[in-house]
Amino acid sequence: MFQLTPNYELAVECCLLAGRLMMESGAETYRAEDTMDRMAQSQKLTESQSFVTPTGIIFSGNKALPTRLARINNRTTDLGKIALVNGVSRKLANAEISLEDAYIELKKIDEEHKMYPFWIQIIAASIASGAFLILFGAKLVDIPTAMVAGGIGYAIADKLELRTKVKFFAEFFAALVISMIATFSVAYGFGNEVDKIIIGSVMPLVPGLLITNAVRDLMAGHFVSGLSKGAEAFLTASAIGAGVAIILSL
Repeated sequence: MFQLTPNYELAVECCLLAGRLMMESGAETYRAEDTMDRMAQSQKLTESQSFVTPTGIIFSGNKALPTRLARINNRTTDLGKIALVNGVSRKLANAEISLEDAYIELKKIDEEHKMYPFWIQIIAASIASGAFLILFGAKLVDIPTAMVAGGIGYAIADKLELRTKVKFFAEFFAALVISMIATFSVAYGFGNEVDKIIIGSVMPLVPGLLITNAVRDLMAGHFVSGLSKGAEAFLTASAIGAGVAIILSL
């Protein structure tokens, strides 16, 4: 008969919290499942099972006990948070910290870890837009316009998503504004190549990590997660393309 470990509930809660933090931060599905399994094994939950998708986690510490579910509402890219959760997982698996300490560290990561300030994110998006323009072989005179358009587009996408909770509408409107800035800048002599300015400026919105994770999950046999992430990336790309196409067709 299965013997319930003294910290069974805390172990399950700890595994679910680690998995949720990783998926909310943009980790691959297999990585989240592997982390949860390693943490469960370290707590003698040898029959644990986890099923992770981009929108939810199902976890069972033992088939004789109820299965737990954790919903994933927000998804972003935060590699720093993934590294922190991985660090806690390794320390728990190596018996360097107790289960209680691991749970406290994960709660701190969840509550205290913040992304860079918004103004730094805008500057980074602007620099990335200008750098991509150089990569595409555009003229140097177009770089300032691309940096301005890329920064404004990123800010619009972020703020609109927070207000409307509709990611694809925010990306569509941001691409629309970027295309307008690029078109007007060329029309009034502040730029030369509208196509390269637009391409460089929308790059901070392109779901590169999402596409990579979708391919990685499909190759690993996680078809539900791979197709879900692929569909999300396709909708994002469609929203960006639609915003650009509307302005260029006028």
